[in-house]
Formats: sequence, structure tokens, C-alpha cells
Amino acid sequence: MLIGEVARRSGVSARMLRHYDSLGLLGQVGRTGSGYREYSGEDIERILHIESLRALGLSLREVGRALDDPGFRPSELIAELSRRTRERIAAETRLLTQLSRVGAAEPAGWEDVLQVVALLQALGSDSPGRRQRAALSSAGERAVPVDALVEAALNESDPNVAGALRWALAHSGGGVEQLAAGLGSSVPEVRERAVQTLAELPGEAATALLEAALTNADVVVRRFAALALGPRGSAEAIPALIDMVAVEGRDVDAADALSVLAGDPALAERIATGLVDRLTWATMEPVARRQLTQALAGIPGERTSRALAELTRDPDRAVAVTAAYLLELRESPDWSRDHAR
Repeated sequence: MLIGEVARRSGVSARMLRHYDSLGLLGQVGRTGSGYREYSGEDIERILHIESLRALGLSLREVGRALDDPGFRPSELIAELSRRTRERIAAETRLLTQLSRVGAAEPAGWEDVLQVVALLQALGSDSPGRRQRAALSSAGERAVPVDALVEAALNESDPNVAGALRWALAHSGGGVEQLAAGLGSSVPEVRERAVQTLAELPGEAATALLEAALTNADVVVRRFAALALGPRGSAEAIPALIDMVAVEGRDVDAADALSVLAGDPALAERIATGLVDRLTWATMEPVARRQLTQALAGIPGERTSRALAELTRDPDRAVAVTAAYLLELRESPDWSRDHAR
């Protein structure tokens, strides 16, 4: 079969067939009496094998080795090709993401494009200072797309840069949906950064997501969410905050959050009941009971006063002394005036 016919049947151009021949990939191709290349059935089968291997991403040199080297191990080359393909896909994905973000910024001209690209590159810089400046400047006239800020916030380990990114997101007015995915990450640090960022975002959507995070499997996420919900007036956080009061090292922040919530008289009664119920647990450690007693200091209402009066007779002297002090403090004119406002 002459070269033109082979090209038509195989889909490989005559020029490429000649190139294969010049590289020795086809071995000794026969010739007609007039000197034209004449391909045998074995040659055509070899051409099809070459094309199949090229479709996998092998170079022509690798194709030659694969077909001619008896000791060739395909598994090693397949693994290498897989690695190259993953790298290429990752690079293309990064490029697509970059293009999408530049497009999302709705640039009016090439100057705007260059500004957005510069900010995006700065967010990915190795320099914390440069990343921080990019985050702070992103709230300007030419803002960085929200998803880029969220990605940066979820991966930022420097506390100063992380703070700047959270500030930028709070000013962006978005990012809640993207942060929801961060709460479900398999990486603990990413989950914690997601909830910390949500804590600084205003609005009902962020509050709803923080309330949902109260049931997160990660205890750190649950605690961050509860502390953030206290100042937002969310009663959903009360059980988690009461639990935190009993945990040494987290009791002060949790007690402060409960005190804020107790500004609502209806919630004050509920909080006092919850704290007192925990105090009656037979398995409660002495330190935890003292912390729960101290937390009652910021909770107004008759339920708290009655509980403190009972606690002045507690077998634990530290609890009894603390309760007596708090009860005396509540009876002072200054305390009554402050909590009557």
C-alpha cells in the first residue's frame, strides 16, 4: 500500500508518516520498483500502535522505546504520564480560575485588568507583608473577587494577614457561601479559619451559617461559632456557651458571651437555669463548679439571685464564698443601677 492510501486509511498525514520513517519508528519500509514507499500490513499495524501510544501522551522517543525495548516497563511510564497530566490539569485549572476572577472584576480596560492581576499575584506572594497590603487594598476602587479573598483567607497562616483578609471580606459584602464549603473541609486548620472569618462577617446569612456550625463535628469550630453568636444575640449558642464555661481556659470568654445574651430578660432566665442545672451534676469537677458559679455574676434576674443564695451553703468553700460575694455585689446600688438600664 502506497503512502497516500495509508494516510487516507489511518488518518496520519503523509508528512507525519515520512517523519516516522526518518526516525526509524517503522523499521525498514519497503519500496516499489519506482522507489515509492510501500507499506505492509505489519507496517500499518505499527502505525496504529504508534498513534495509540501518542494519544496517551507519549513522546515519539518514548513510543519507540515502548515498541522496541523488550525490558520496557509500561507501568513506570504510565505513572509518569499520569503525574505530568495532573500537573498540566492543575496549571490549566489555575489559569481558568485566574481568568474567571479577572472577568468577575468587570474590568473596563486593560489598565483595570493589570491592576486585578497584580492584586491576585500579591495575594499569592511569599511575602506576608505583600499579602497583607494586597488584602487591605482590595477594598478599594478595584476590588479583588470575593472567591479569591476567601481562598486566601482559608489558606493564610500569618495572623496579621489573616486579619486583613477577614477585614476585606467583611467590606466585600460576600463570601458566606464559599466559606460554608470551608467549614466542611477535611483540614482542621481550614475549618477553623472558615469559622473565624464568618465570625467577622455581618448579616443574617453569616449568622445562620454560624448557628449551623454549632453542630459541626469539630469541637473547635463549635466553640468559635458559639463565641461569635453571643454578641449577635443568638439564643442558639446558649447550650454550647454553658458547656464552655465548664471547660478551663475557655470559661471567661464564654461567660462574657452569656452576659451579653443575658441583656434580654427572657434569655437571662434561660441562661441562669442552664448554669444552675450544670452545677447540680454529680460528676462536675470542683473547678468547673467554681467557673459556673462565677459565670452567674453577669446574669441578672431573680433566678440567679435564688441560685446564688443556695450556693452560699455549698460544701465547696470556694463556691460558697464566690456565691456570697456575688450576692452581696448584686445588692449594691451600683449593680442594680447598671443592670436596670
